[in-house]
Order: sequence, then C-alpha cells, then structure tokens
Amino acid sequence: MSVAVRFAPSPTGLLHVGNVRLALVNWLFARKAGGNFLLRLDDTDEERSKPEYAEGIERDLTWLGLTWDRFARESDRYGRYDEVAAALKASGRLYPCYETPEELNLKRASLVSQGRPPIYDRAALRLSDADRARLESEGRTPHWRFKLEHTPVEWTDLVRGPVHFEGSALSDPVLIREDGRPLYTLTSVVDDADLAITHVIRGEDHVANTAVQIQIFEALTNIEGGGAVPVFAHLPLLTDATGQGLSKRLGSLSVASLREEEGIEPMALASLLAKLGTSDAIEPRLTLDELVAEFDIAKVSRATPKFDPEELLRLNARILHLLPFERVAAELAALGLEEADAAFWEAVRPNLSRVAEARDWWAVTHAPVAPAADDPAFLAEAAALLPDEPWDLSTWGTWTGAVKAKTGRKGKDLFLPLRRALTGRDHGPELKNLLPLIGRTRAEKRLAGETA
Repeated sequence: MSVAVRFAPSPTGLLHVGNVRLALVNWLFARKAGGNFLLRLDDTDEERSKPEYAEGIERDLTWLGLTWDRFARESDRYGRYDEVAAALKASGRLYPCYETPEELNLKRASLVSQGRPPIYDRAALRLSDADRARLESEGRTPHWRFKLEHTPVEWTDLVRGPVHFEGSALSDPVLIREDGRPLYTLTSVVDDADLAITHVIRGEDHVANTAVQIQIFEALTNIEGGGAVPVFAHLPLLTDATGQGLSKRLGSLSVASLREEEGIEPMALASLLAKLGTSDAIEPRLTLDELVAEFDIAKVSRATPKFDPEELLRLNARILHLLPFERVAAELAALGLEEADAAFWEAVRPNLSRVAEARDWWAVTHAPVAPAADDPAFLAEAAALLPDEPWDLSTWGTWTGAVKAKTGRKGKDLFLPLRRALTGRDHGPELKNLLPLIGRTRAEKRLAGETA
C-alpha cells in the first residue's frame, strides 16, 4: 500500500512554527517514501474556525513549498460522520449520557480529591429506558460517549517505540456533543480511515488520544470492514527559546510574521525545522529535495526541541549568502529594486541577514550618499589617482595599490577613509565589489566631500 499522510490543522488561528514543523515532517516522510500528502482542514469547531485562517494555512504551506496531493475539509463530511455515529450506536459502542457540564465537573473534582484518576464512571450505562425518557422530558439532550474495551491498547510508535495503555485506565470519550456535532476524536478517525491514511505523524500531546482512537478504528473495521489501523509517530512538541509552549491563539512565532515582518526565507525555516530535535546538524539547504534525501524519522529524538529565532536569523543569513540571483530576483523587484542585477546581488549578499537589507546597499551604490570626508587632503590625492572606466573587480586593487604607493598609507589608515567617503559607512560589502557599481562619477564626487 502506498504511504499516505495528512496534515490536519484547525483553521482557528495562525500557523506557528510548531504546527508547520509537523506539516514539514509529514511532507518529507511522504516524499521520501514516494507517497502522497493530504491537507485536511479540521474545521468542525464552527465558532472558532475562520475562512481567513484557512486561507492563511494554504498560503503558509505554499510559501514553504509544501504542496499537497489531496485536499479535504471536515465541514463537507457531516453526513458521513452521522452515518458512522448511527452505526456505532446500533452496535452498542456509542451510548447516550445526560450529565450536565457542572455535574461532570463535580464528579471529576471528587475523584481528584480522593487521589483517583478522573475517569467517567459509566453511570449512563445504568440508566433504564424510563430514566432516559424522564431526563429527556426534563429538557436534557444527551451527549454520546464511546464505550472503550477494558483491554490493553498497544502500538509501536515510530518515535516513542513500544507504547502501552490499559483500557481500564482510559475514560470513555465524548464523540458527539449535545447539539449533535461530532468531535475531533471521531471525525479524525473517520477521515483517516476513509482517506486511507497509512501513517499518522503528530504531536506527543495526542498519545492518549491515539490509545482511544485505535479502539475506534477497530470498532469501525468490525462494523464496516476496511483497512488496517495506521502506523503512529508522536513527535515532541516544539517550544520557544525559553521552554514555553506555542499557541495559535496567542500568535506564537507565527509563520506569517516570520515571512512578512521578519523577512525569513522559506528554506531557512525549512532547513531549521527539518533538523530540530534530530541527530542531524542544522545546516543551510537550498531545496526541499535536499531535505527529502536526508530525511529519516528514526533520527527524531524524544527530547523537547527549542526554537530559537536568533538561530533562525543566523541560518537565514547563511542561506542568503548561497542563493543565486535568480532565486531572489522577484523578492528584490518586490522591494522596488527592479533594476538590480546579478552583479549587485553578488556584491551585497555576503553582508545580508534579510533580503530587505539590500535596499540599503542599493541606495549606497545608486542613490546620493553623504560621504564622511574625514581627511580631505588624503582623499583628494586618492581621487586624483582614480583610473579611467570601465571598472571591474580588479579596479579596487589597482587603485588602492596606487594610493598606497603615493601616500605611504596602508591597512586601516588606507582603507577606512576610502570606505567612509565612498559609502558613508564604516563597514559593509567588499569595496572591490561595490566600486564598479558606484562608478567613477559618484566616486570622484564623494571623495571630494560632495553628496552624490
């Protein structure tokens, strides 16, 4: 059977780096196996799901290059969930419960105060038909719980290894709310079964869910037939640099903010997230194909990985220092640098952390600059020795060699006054690269102390 994975975010907020790490790992796993990647929007939380968040998810994944082979939306599948719920009810695995939220909270609090786990006591199973009729006549609408088998649940996790739960230690989960809407625990299993998902790769916060969902998979197989229970892998959750968890609702380290406000390159983020929490070194990669070739889920550690924005920025700079002009031409044009060419990019990229910083160096090479003419006499001598154009990468060495021979200056005393006069700055890209871009006319004026 072909490998099939899914990324199933809820469109209830902006994707953060922890969310998109799971998307990336699923995508790499599928591509390495020659399988397919499903994007499924788990949007049954109608109060919090928003179209703009759904659009943002697609935009973020597209920006990263994580194309999907199939697409599904849970809100299109309510009829199917109703069908499955009816079959589970008929089989006796889904039963009605009438406790109010307040009554359930009291039960849980009582169990916790006794040092016992807050497991539902299955009181609803002891209700007679008359009891249920009476409760419904009082205006109570049931929610529906799945009756778990009190047998061991075991699986071999691709990250955690052998996992074991005692069915008796699990609480019968609510699958259908009082208003009739299905909950994630049911819809996710139905979707994974119907869409033939072979591997479920998600965060370790779902480990207990998996123990429950395996029994739901098995119940559906007994009722409807179907394929095998998926293979599971539960990754440690990403935290921020301080060890705090990430939240869509709080907008923690959102992909949108990294792209639009921080100027991060997609391959910088992908290069970091693909290696965080693995035994591989974090190195810049220019294509997703490189990450696919290196991917192995067995390298994922159970230790909690931390996402450090400073590490991402350093990696972003390393990516930019390697990117050819063709890969950034559109970004430069979007910054208003339509006339920028490969010579300009190659001159300035070693000094960039973000593409947007190229605007500053475009201004230095193509716009008026107020020079720092600290030593007018020396600069006048240097200006008199400027060679005729055309200029190329050898011009700087030829010119400074002549200035050194004429003035006797060398090292910082030679180069810093020239840099400050030509660029108005103490630091920056190599002047052998910048000088041909500045050109003789501007250089001569700047050496004379004129804004040019």
